Amino acid sequence: MDALFVNQYSISGGLKLSPNLTASSFPSQPNFIIIRLRAAPKPNPTSISVIQNQPNQFLDTQKPLSDESYGEVDKIIGSRVVDGCAGMQYLIQWKDGHDPTWVSSDSIAKDVVAEYDSPWWTAAKNADDAALRALLDAEDDRDVDAVDSDGRTALLFVAGLGSEACVSVLSEAGADLDHRDSNGGLAALHMAAGYVRPGVVKLLVELGADAEVEDDRGRKPLDLAKEILRTTPKGNPVQFARRLGLESVIRELEGAVFEYAEVHELLEKRGKGDAVEYLVKWKDGEDNEWVNARFIGEDLVRDFEAGLEYAVVEGVVGKRVGDDRKMEYLVKWTDIEEATWEPEENVDPELIKEFEEKESSSSTGVTSVG
Repeated sequence: MDALFVNQYSISGGLKLSPNLTASSFPSQPNFIIIRLRAAPKPNPTSISVIQNQPNQFLDTQKPLSDESYGEVDKIIGSRVVDGCAGMQYLIQWKDGHDPTWVSSDSIAKDVVAEYDSPWWTAAKNADDAALRALLDAEDDRDVDAVDSDGRTALLFVAGLGSEACVSVLSEAGADLDHRDSNGGLAALHMAAGYVRPGVVKLLVELGADAEVEDDRGRKPLDLAKEILRTTPKGNPVQFARRLGLESVIRELEGAVFEYAEVHELLEKRGKGDAVEYLVKWKDGEDNEWVNARFIGEDLVRDFEAGLEYAVVEGVVGKRVGDDRKMEYLVKWTDIEEATWEPEENVDPELIKEFEEKESSSSTGVTSVG
């Protein structure tokens, strides 16, 4: 992401803001989302089959258990998410020696589930990377993408808490970086952006998280960060660090969502200082977009400011020594019918290199492929 443009005919772009965004969509308070783990309710003695002297090892007898007969639970040895994140199933090891069986959480006593799950969720909400790693390294079949009652995974919690170490641990274990919860469709990048965690935003993007993932209201993480920044007061010393953090989050996300694209021309300019933007007309016919100057090649900006017009290059098709004894190249344009001879300094070095390689291949009898 350090180099956002390849040549004078390419800049980064392509960001589409959600049309449904409004400033009222976001509260002005620092924390836009409340992360809360719900404590598992204690089992009702009247609705469970209690085994004498084994109060934590039973199944709920008023819930269906498919065709499996009730037995004495030894322990839970694995977990997995039901298709569509509708809930959890747990792998039960039975004391009577029967093969382990996958059982829905609804059919297992709450404290049995809590005994297995509590260390996991405690580690997640405390951002304890060592504890998470130890649980993942344990000899069971724990699902790294286990969900709570709101469909949130451990990754969403640690992203909101800003723990890069925990994000790394979960990612190494195969966590779904783009998982969306069932209570709003928020992904880990939404959590990191909303809680102003630029380090986690950067890490998630580097790990391959989708920077354009949308929540249930069509908001991307970048949309979210920009709207929160707009509602964060300026000139308030208490909010100064928060604004700096949000600006850092926005830079990381902009760098991720903008991609290389061919430009037809720059049309207009607006803004001052770091807020300068240019209205870009794309070669592929996409809608014109305002793009921050830092994502545009310096030569494109320089030409625009000098009032120069330019066209999009298709390739270099010839070369010669000019009257001033300097090299010139015959440039073929995509939107101009006739090729023109251009001085070397006006031609992208990458295009020259490509032409020279083709010339070299031709002279040695090698046929280029592709």
